[in-house]
Amino acid sequence: MKRPTLPPATVTRLEKAAVDNGFDRDLGREGEWRHFTSSFAPLHVWLSGLDEDGLVVALSRGNVAEAIESELGSAWAGALPAGAMVARVAPDFARVERLLRRCYQLARTLPDELLHEFERQTEGLPRATGVERLVVQRLGQDIFRAGLIEYWDGRCAITGLAILELLRASHIKPWAACSSDAERLDVFNGILLAPHLDAAFDGGFITLTDDGEVVVSASLDPASRNALGLTGSLRASRPLGGHSRYLAWHREHMFRRPT
Repeated sequence: MKRPTLPPATVTRLEKAAVDNGFDRDLGREGEWRHFTSSFAPLHVWLSGLDEDGLVVALSRGNVAEAIESELGSAWAGALPAGAMVARVAPDFARVERLLRRCYQLARTLPDELLHEFERQTEGLPRATGVERLVVQRLGQDIFRAGLIEYWDGRCAITGLAILELLRASHIKPWAACSSDAERLDVFNGILLAPHLDAAFDGGFITLTDDGEVVVSASLDPASRNALGLTGSLRASRPLGGHSRYLAWHREHMFRRPT
């Protein structure tokens, strides 16, 4: 399908959508595509329009596209701009803005952007003493928390609580149990949780299935379940496919089962 020449108003709205959602570097026009990248995230996006079906968002990273496949809309079957790996059709500007924001968040955290940031910040720092190693660990934990806030859009993965001061960056496989910094700083090894859920998860009173369902331990009595709001059907707000190997570890090693 041949794309029509975009009206100036459409071009202006696409430019605004890109800049407002983190893609602050306008790399100009490539045919009927507008090319953008970010000063803060390693991702290129191309935006264009269709005559009837909506707008087109093309991405330079397949792993970002895979992480939000359910949110991307229908596949774009036309020719991609040079450098793009995948493109999808979005029905309107509101969806384009949501997709751009989500792509920006993922590009800053996947697949090992947190590890790279940790390595940059700790390069040359001494680790000979316990105090020095603690400083490095705290830096890593701060980076990890910031990454989870980005990935989960500043909301508890289960309740939707959006008060950052209350949210906890919960490791699925604890820091001390990880075999490498790559595991410790893997955004898929974490879930952003409200305080009571963080404590319950860390204590093994709840866990999660790979499809995001909250499973409550039988060791938690009904009154406590009610007090914690662990009744009815609860599940994570986003797919947890990338978290699966860590969740399997949590279910095996942390989750409390009847004795």
